[in-house]
Amino acid sequence: MKKLILTAALALPVMAMAQETFTVSGKVGTKNAPVKAFISYRVGADAVSDSVEIVNGAYKFTGTAPKYTSAFVTVKYPPVPGADPKKRTPADAFQVYLDKTIILNSADSIKKSTVSGSKVNEENFAFKALLAPANAGMAALNAEYTSKTPEERKNQDFIKSLNDRAGVLNKQTADINKSYWESHTNTYIGLVAFRSAIGYNINDEVVQPQFDKFTADIKATELGKNISNMIEAARKTKIGAMAMNFTQNDVNDKPVSLSDFKGKYVLVDFWASWCGPCRAENPNVVATYNEFKDKNFTVLGVSLDQPGKKEEWLKAIKDDNLNWTQVSDLQYWNNAVAKQWGINAIPASFLIDPAGKIIGKNLRGDELKKKLAEVLAAQAPK
Repeated sequence: MKKLILTAALALPVMAMAQETFTVSGKVGTKNAPVKAFISYRVGADAVSDSVEIVNGAYKFTGTAPKYTSAFVTVKYPPVPGADPKKRTPADAFQVYLDKTIILNSADSIKKSTVSGSKVNEENFAFKALLAPANAGMAALNAEYTSKTPEERKNQDFIKSLNDRAGVLNKQTADINKSYWESHTNTYIGLVAFRSAIGYNINDEVVQPQFDKFTADIKATELGKNISNMIEAARKTKIGAMAMNFTQNDVNDKPVSLSDFKGKYVLVDFWASWCGPCRAENPNVVATYNEFKDKNFTVLGVSLDQPGKKEEWLKAIKDDNLNWTQVSDLQYWNNAVAKQWGINAIPASFLIDPAGKIIGKNLRGDELKKKLAEVLAAQAPK
C-alpha cells in the first residue's frame, strides 16, 4: 500500500475538519497482480491517493478523512497488447462517501459493484438508480451528437430536437432531486440531492428556508457548510446589495481594487482561459465594451486560471481582444475573489453602478447592452 498526499503549493486557510477512520474493502472477481486498486479523495487543499495490489480479486483501504468525503475507487489494468495507445479506455471506477465500513463486490468490473455495510452508500446507490434512466438518456443524446458530421451538427432542426429532448431529461432529473430531498431532510444523500437541485445561481430568500428544513447534524457536514456559505455569498451579491470590495494583482503584478472604479458602471466578469463557455461569451462582452466604453462603462475581469498557467491567461486575453483590466491570483477555483463572491460556476458576472451597487447579474449576450442602455437613458438629462 502506497499513500500519496499532494499539498497545494500555496498554503490556503482551511477550516479544521474532524477526521474519522474509514475502511473500504471489496472484491472484483478473481483478478490478481499486476491489476491494482486505487482510491483518491481530497481533504481540504490536499489530494490524497492510495494504491494496493489486488490478490484473488480482493483489496482493502483504510485511512482517516472527514465524514462523507467523496472518494473514487478505481481498478487499473495493464495495457492490452495491440491496443491503440491513443484511444482512451473508460475508467473502471466507483464513487463512494467515506464511512466506517464500506464493502464493494463485483464479478468483473468495479463500476458494476454492489455496496453494503454503509447506510449512506447504500442510500446513494438507491438514489443513483432513480437517476439512471435520465442519465442514460443524456448519454445517448451525447453519443448521437458525437456520431454526426460537423455539417450535420449545424442543422438547426437537429439542434432543436436535441435541445428539446435534453430539456425533458433535465426536468426529469430536477423533479427526482426535488422529490428526494424533500422526503430525506435527515440524510446526507438528501442534502446531495438538494445541492444538485439548487444549482449555482441561487436566490438566498428561496434557498435559505429550504435548507433550514434539514436536521442540524446534516447541516453541520462539510457539504452543509458549503451550502450555508453559498447562501451567505448569494445574500451579499444579490441585486441591490453593495458590491464587496477586493484587491488582486493585474497582468503586471500590480494591485487593482474594485473601489478604484467607483464612479463608473463596472462589469465584474469571472472567467478563465480554460473555460469554453466563457470564451464563447467573450465576443459579446467585447462588443458591449466597445459600444459603451466612452459612456462611463468598463469591465474588470477576474480570471480563475490555474497555478503556473499565466501564459495561457495572457494569450487568451490577447486572442479574445479583452482590452480592459484583468486580475487573478492564478489559484483556479481557490481564487480569493471568487470564493469571497461565492462563485461556483463560470462565466459569472455582476454589473455595478457608479455608487457601487449591484444592478445586474449574469447578463448574457444582448441582455448586458439592453441593461446599460436602460440605466444610461434613465440618468440622461431630460
